[in-house]
Amino acid sequence: MEKPQAERQRAREAREPGREPEGCLVAAIRLPVRIIALVVVLPVRMVWDALAVVGRILRDTVLRPLGRALAWLGKALFVWPFVALWRWVLVPTGRALGWLVKWLVVVPAVWLYRHVLTPFGHGTAWLGRVLWAALTWVYERLLTPVGHGIRWLTRHLVVVPAVWVYRWVLAPLGRAVAWTVYWTGRVLFVLPALALWRWILVPAGRVLAVVGREVWTALGHAWRVAGHVSLAVGRFLGTLFRWIFVEPVRWVYRGVLTPVGHAVRDAVLRPVAQAARTVGRAGRRALTAARESVRQARYDVRRMLFAEPRERVPVARREPAARETRTLGRSTTALTKD
Repeated sequence: MEKPQAERQRAREAREPGREPEGCLVAAIRLPVRIIALVVVLPVRMVWDALAVVGRILRDTVLRPLGRALAWLGKALFVWPFVALWRWVLVPTGRALGWLVKWLVVVPAVWLYRHVLTPFGHGTAWLGRVLWAALTWVYERLLTPVGHGIRWLTRHLVVVPAVWVYRWVLAPLGRAVAWTVYWTGRVLFVLPALALWRWILVPAGRVLAVVGREVWTALGHAWRVAGHVSLAVGRFLGTLFRWIFVEPVRWVYRGVLTPVGHAVRDAVLRPVAQAARTVGRAGRRALTAARESVRQARYDVRRMLFAEPRERVPVARREPAARETRTLGRSTTALTKD
């Protein structure tokens, strides 16, 4: 446990090369905080580890099979019906609607655009060009001279006096007011706030930062130590459970149940199985003999009722004997048989 602790300490020092040396306040706070954190965190860590084990068992034995069953049920109830609805209802309906829209809307709209709207648009564009030319002439010949006159009057009657008033009256007055407000706010708010920040809040923040860092470090150490303690307790409980329950059950199974089972198998089950096989073979032979007797009885009854069936007369084949020789004049092939 000390070696990983030393390695983590060296890694922390390597990440923080500019850290200041610790003072007596840090040394006085660290040990009590770590002891209290260990006492508080140890039960929490043990409960956490127990809940984690129970959660893994529930996940593997209950939640995962339940999730698979729910996934299959969801597919069966929602996905597959919607897929069938999409494939066999919506797609054919969409294709039919697309065909109807094409021939009832698109084709008439294209014809209307090509033979009605396009000529009307060309005429409207020509009329627009004529109207634009008229408006341009009015703007250049009438409105532009009037605008120039209004701009000259506005400049000399409104803009020039307003610029003079702003430059020589409003701007100096505004600077004076801004200077007064700036120094008033600085003296009344900024300087007191700066003194409060520098001489009260910064030292208090440094102390709280040291305390918070030590508390956080102590909680980390306590969590890791509690993890080792929880692991040791878990191993002890596992060993105790194994020696109290598992090993006696294993011994009973190996030392008692297995010999008893072998004895029952050799003394009872095997003779019973052998006898059952013998009885089965005898029964099969009896059934075979009974079927043969029934078949023979049916044959005898059919022969008494319908007489002996006539034997088949063998058909003489027109094939030459082995000692005779085939010639061209004999009918010895399938094509020349009578």
